Amino acid sequence: MVTVLRKSAEAAGSATGNSDGSVQAPGFSIKYMEGTVDPRKDFYTYSVGEWLKTHPVPPDKPVFNAFYELRDWNMERLHMIVDDCNAGKAAPAGSYARMVGDFYGSAMDTKLIDAARFAPIDDLWQSVAGVKTQGDIMRLLPQLHMAGVGALFNVYSDADQKNSATYALYFRQGGLTLPDREYYLSDTFAQVRADYKEHVAKMFILKGIAEPQARNWAETVLGIETEMAKSSRSRTDLRDSEKNYNMMETAQLDSRYATLSLNAYMKDIGVPPTQYAVVGQPEFLDALNGQLSSRSVDDWKVYLYWKTLHSFASKLHREVDDENFDMFGRKLMGQQQPEPRWKRAISTIDSEIGEALGKIYVDGYFDQTASRKANELVGDIIAVMRDRLETLPWMTEDTRRQAVAKLDSLNVKIGHPAAFRDYTGLTVMVDDYVGNIRRAEEFELRRQTARVGQQVDRNEWLMTPQTVNAYYEPTRNEIVFPAGILQPPFFDAKMDTAVNYGGIGAVIGHEITHGFDDQGRLYDASGNLKNWWKPEDEREFKARASTVIREYSEQEALPKMFINGDMTQGENIADMGGLSIAYEALQRRLKKDPQLAQTIDGLTPDQRFFISFAQVWRQSITEQELKRRLTIDEHSPAKYRATIPVINHPEFDRAFPQQTGTDTVPPRGEKVGVW
Repeated sequence: MVTVLRKSAEAAGSATGNSDGSVQAPGFSIKYMEGTVDPRKDFYTYSVGEWLKTHPVPPDKPVFNAFYELRDWNMERLHMIVDDCNAGKAAPAGSYARMVGDFYGSAMDTKLIDAARFAPIDDLWQSVAGVKTQGDIMRLLPQLHMAGVGALFNVYSDADQKNSATYALYFRQGGLTLPDREYYLSDTFAQVRADYKEHVAKMFILKGIAEPQARNWAETVLGIETEMAKSSRSRTDLRDSEKNYNMMETAQLDSRYATLSLNAYMKDIGVPPTQYAVVGQPEFLDALNGQLSSRSVDDWKVYLYWKTLHSFASKLHREVDDENFDMFGRKLMGQQQPEPRWKRAISTIDSEIGEALGKIYVDGYFDQTASRKANELVGDIIAVMRDRLETLPWMTEDTRRQAVAKLDSLNVKIGHPAAFRDYTGLTVMVDDYVGNIRRAEEFELRRQTARVGQQVDRNEWLMTPQTVNAYYEPTRNEIVFPAGILQPPFFDAKMDTAVNYGGIGAVIGHEITHGFDDQGRLYDASGNLKNWWKPEDEREFKARASTVIREYSEQEALPKMFINGDMTQGENIADMGGLSIAYEALQRRLKKDPQLAQTIDGLTPDQRFFISFAQVWRQSITEQELKRRLTIDEHSPAKYRATIPVINHPEFDRAFPQQTGTDTVPPRGEKVGVW
């Protein structure tokens, strides 16, 4: 059923447009380099300067980088898949192909969507209108949450962090519409708040609310969300796993949060009888419990009206969709225009029934060569990490033994799940886009709540196979590399070994290092939140981590906006560790197979390794999006990810010696890092 790409997947270079509308696969290229720049002075420009000149941020994106290049390449494949599925009306009802095709058809039927206007959410709107008391609010909340309305707080199930074999229910702070508490509280975002209030009013006016009332309602929404922001923890505080694990017996939930009626709420969303739940941020629910009583029911109805409207705004008729984009795309992120509708539709399908789409993608496009090579790389890199753990001079024997045991217990997943998700019971209709989303949201919430108290499914994947990313999951002690990332520029079978170790090798090292970063190190070999470090080892780790925090915190990414070294320390430690481990694995591979140690295009294997690493982090970005990421993202900006791990590597100065006739580069101080 899946057709062949219009352009060969072997085409190298940037993901640029072709005359037939397809794109080329991205990859490593010396054409991206600005070779006249001294790499010791500006390694980023040296490695990707020409790419930066020729790749401004596209009008339909807030950022463009190697991940987006590969995402666009993948999108071409997925586009053909969904087109084929939509055309294949003979596919059996309930099959992956039929579900994907009907979902895509519903998303692309703009004539029907525009004609429906607000009808797809009228029942939710009327339910909010029927609220009379504070008790009615919590009785309504399960219906809203199951529809996908993100009001008041977040709820989900996952492995119990202190009993990782069993699923637990988690309550966490939520309910905000802007990206983070700082958007409500910091002077930096004063203009965003003004724009947001105006946007809320415009949306209510589009819904038919008279302008004076709409503006009053907008003031109410901003007031409620600002109060919620004040009781929300910062991104840095949310990194403290122990602080964010608070087990509460079910009786305690109702005694402490009487107004929230959480036991009744859990029953209504399908949670089986359970003795406890885990509250991430108890003080947030304390404040919310009080706010529900202190504010009028009418105020809370306005908030629920807003969250209902906002949750589906990008899926409704053109006027609402356009106004939503103007606020959250153009003003918030600096994006000039929306992505093409077909891309937005595929993103929604990926979010709602991603494994159905993923099964078809894997059957048509997954390269088993990439899987075999990734397994080989994982073995090489784990061997390096094990040797480091076994020989670290600052680690005591007891901690060392448990660290090695954790590494040896690491589970590796590559490509796709062994068994794909069963969507039996989920109805997808070709003429009901918002309805499809609502049913998929309810299906997923009920899937999660029904498993509370059951044994954790270790075969479950937390990313779809087509995702261009990877992850480490501490409660499962596993590293996962979807099929989507096992492609150029991360892995390229046509490229030399050095380039692949600098790309996917460093990614693998990054994810392994996450098991031993400031958060991952607090989980044991079985995935339980349990500090197994001796106090003296913990002090040594924190001393080394503090050097990383300090170096990144000194980087001014925008005028008067510095990287948050505390918030980003886990990713920074993993970036530096991943690069270092991958480099050593490369040296071992080249020693084992000397014929692989080739100088290509005048660049040694070491040079190509470091440049490949930097090219993975090539990026153009709008100022608004960079500001947003500096506020909420646990990753440092791409420029610093590309350079700080490299210039701190002990072999960087040897790989790029002082150029004859250039000014002397002042020697750096002590190299920083943990692993």
